[in-house]
Amino acid sequence: MIQFTIEDRNGEQQPIEIPEGINLSLMEVLKASEYNILATCGGMALCATCHVQVLSDPESLPSAQDAELDMLDTLPDADSDSRLACQIRVDETLEGAVFRIKGAEN
Repeated sequence: MIQFTIEDRNGEQQPIEIPEGINLSLMEVLKASEYNILATCGGMALCATCHVQVLSDPESLPSAQDAELDMLDTLPDADSDSRLACQIRVDETLEGAVFRIKGAEN
């Protein structure tokens, strides 16, 4: 199992456990776990409504690609630890990570 933590917009943290090899994005896991994120574009890195902040060791995640970086550049509250949840694959690199939801609400 892969374990990581999600912090909602109220600052409440909830551990998440996902089976290894599930081949989902963090955005898909957040939606399935009933977190209130828009994810308007469905995971194409076109809307930034699944914006998350990586609170623990952002360097341990795979690097953001150009499309994700371009979209993050459009956000006034994006920082060096910002990512789009749709572009983060759930795998062993997420073990122990902590993510804060920042994107738009439904």
